[in-house]
Amino acid sequence: QVQLVESGGGSVQAGGSLRLSCIPSGYIRGNYCMAWFRQAPGKQREGVASIDSYGKKTYADSVKGRFTISRDDSTNILYLQMNRLKPEDTALYYCAADSAWTMVYDLAAYEYNYWGQGTQVTVSS
Repeated sequence: QVQLVESGGGSVQAGGSLRLSCIPSGYIRGNYCMAWFRQAPGKQREGVASIDSYGKKTYADSVKGRFTISRDDSTNILYLQMNRLKPEDTALYYCAADSAWTMVYDLAAYEYNYWGQGTQVTVSS
């Protein structure tokens, strides 16, 4: 069983930056795909960024050039550096993981079996 705990959310003004962290615990093997998702009120959960076991990174078009996903391979801690934040980035951000070398659809929620509780990001204009 894998547990994921997110942190780093908060309230910022448009143009600001935040760095999210996701700390996994439990049985972690080397070949894990991890990702960040977000869900705004009244909207579906959407994939933001992912990283597979080979280090391949995938981003949603809406965050390309602004967000950067990374993982510390020694600790499996997952990060999401978010720059030039916009009000439309406001959402509850979730960390997700699954045991796999890679995913067919990196930003599809159904690919991931383990989820954190989420951390709130609020961007004001």
